[in-house]
Amino acid sequence: MSPAELHADSIVIDGLIIAKWNRELFEDMRKGGLTAANCTVSVWEGFQATINNIAASQKLIRENSDLVIPVKTTADIRKAKEQGKTGIIFGFQNAHAFEDQLGYIEIFKQLGVGVVQMCYNTQNLVGTGCYERDGGLSGFGREVVAEMNRVGIMCDLSHVGSKTSEEVILESKKPVCYSHCLPSGLKEHPRNKSDEELKFIADHGGFVGVTMFAPFLAKGIDSTIDDYAEAIEYTMNIVGEDAIGIGTDFTQGHGQDFFEMLTHDKGYARRLTSFGKIINPLGIRTVGEFPNLTETLLKRGHSERVVRKIMGENWVSVLRDVWGE
Repeated sequence: MSPAELHADSIVIDGLIIAKWNRELFEDMRKGGLTAANCTVSVWEGFQATINNIAASQKLIRENSDLVIPVKTTADIRKAKEQGKTGIIFGFQNAHAFEDQLGYIEIFKQLGVGVVQMCYNTQNLVGTGCYERDGGLSGFGREVVAEMNRVGIMCDLSHVGSKTSEEVILESKKPVCYSHCLPSGLKEHPRNKSDEELKFIADHGGFVGVTMFAPFLAKGIDSTIDDYAEAIEYTMNIVGEDAIGIGTDFTQGHGQDFFEMLTHDKGYARRLTSFGKIINPLGIRTVGEFPNLTETLLKRGHSERVVRKIMGENWVSVLRDVWGE
């Protein structure tokens, strides 16, 4: 197969997109041949505000049903592929929306939430994020993990502190993930994961989605799609070809006010970090350029079988397990 043919034939999944929701994005997803994506609907929001976000997102999906469909099962992902549409998985980047109510977890699952990050950068009722002294998983957090396991929501540890992550990995009876991270072996950064952390999650049946977010890449805004491919390869050499996928962290369409919200605790309090200028790697600046990644991986010597796994098949396998299908 040619790279274009392989991409068109493959299931392509992005494990994390936090882009601006609109028809323009959905059109670009189709241009990029994206089969499904974990799309963020909650970061700092509590229960009610997250419900409002989901309601607005459901309306947008209905209004653009020629391009996208909601995903609650991996069968829905395959349905999206068959129909030439993109499947939308609702995801949280913080367990804050659960508040202190375990019962909310099943409610969100019923609304289509398939992946929830345990903390976003700082401390919540579950545990600690990567920008604070890490106190580990709380007692309530252990109950949250058990309930997420029961209803079938994947635990995401991308922005979570090292100790809390280790304890979630050990506590969970289902595979957990770093949906969007990079190896600190290529660049030291609080958001990047050490070789030891990557090996630990893989050794316990977990999964790693590799991001291309410029501030975490070694060459920053001067990065190219080959630098992104290098990070994928570096990670795959540690976790293996069955535990790796894509998690771009696309922020397409957002302005500076959005990044200010993300880089302050709770969205408004103390500053946690500063990203500076953000430019995606040359060759995959937009979701529509996704086919270039398939081509790049093939050019770098990876087999069609391995490229299919990286681009989406591995995500389908781990989600099927976590979602209890």
